[in-house]
Amino acid sequence: MTTPLNPALPRRRLAGNLPHWTVILSLAILAAALAMAILAPQLANFEPTRINAAMRLQPASETYWLGTDSFGRDLYSRIIHGARVSLVVGAGVAAGAILIGLPLGLLAGWFRGLDAVLMRLMDGMMAIPGILLAIAIVALTKAGLVTVIIAIMIPEIPQVVRLVRSRVLAARAEPYVEAAQLLGTPAPRLILRHLLPATIAPLIVQATYIYASAILTEAALSFLGVGIGTEIPTWGNIMAEGRLYFAMRPWLVFWPAIVLSLCILSINLLGDALRDRLDPKMKGRAD
Repeated sequence: MTTPLNPALPRRRLAGNLPHWTVILSLAILAAALAMAILAPQLANFEPTRINAAMRLQPASETYWLGTDSFGRDLYSRIIHGARVSLVVGAGVAAGAILIGLPLGLLAGWFRGLDAVLMRLMDGMMAIPGILLAIAIVALTKAGLVTVIIAIMIPEIPQVVRLVRSRVLAARAEPYVEAAQLLGTPAPRLILRHLLPATIAPLIVQATYIYASAILTEAALSFLGVGIGTEIPTWGNIMAEGRLYFAMRPWLVFWPAIVLSLCILSINLLGDALRDRLDPKMKGRAD
């Protein structure tokens, strides 16, 4: 006589295949941030740089949904437009760090002689705090969107290089790589065909963390006054201008900080979910 199947087992397995509610919520928040960035002119009530001295530091109302700042500018409109800068900076830093770090990591993991030179260079870059290196680069050049992206991207490159190198070193010990070497496969073909695919999954996860870190670093640079010019609305600039009036008008810092925190938290949660899905060891633990 066969034992009847547990009716709860298919449900549990099916539930494990469905995305967790935190992933759905994170995707919804990121989709809202992306919609804000794309549709900023349509969603904003006023031009973000429009000054109205007669309406300085006004509380939330039907006209000014989140109030106004010290220059009478609509806070809601400035936050909406600030999403453009943050998302562009995050995407630019993540893409640039991977495009530069990936080939360097592949070369360091395969060529032993080059590995020693590259990794000592990466160690030297990692010894300098990322925010200090970004401040120094921006201070030595003209502050602008491209400059800020480059300044934030440079400290992120060593992390990508070390990650790719570790994956390449692990893949080199696999039997299929050793067999390809014995068959005389040229190094460029072996790297592109066998080693590069082993780095894709961890790079996707790392890109999400770089994206979140870049957004936070850009806000910190703008808050310190060494980021993008104050004429361009960013979440960091909005908080920097509002901190002088925080005791009287706390919403000037509260609202951009909430939007920034939700965006970064959503990206990190999405990165954790991708890691659980793409990493076989983590997936095995979850099952």
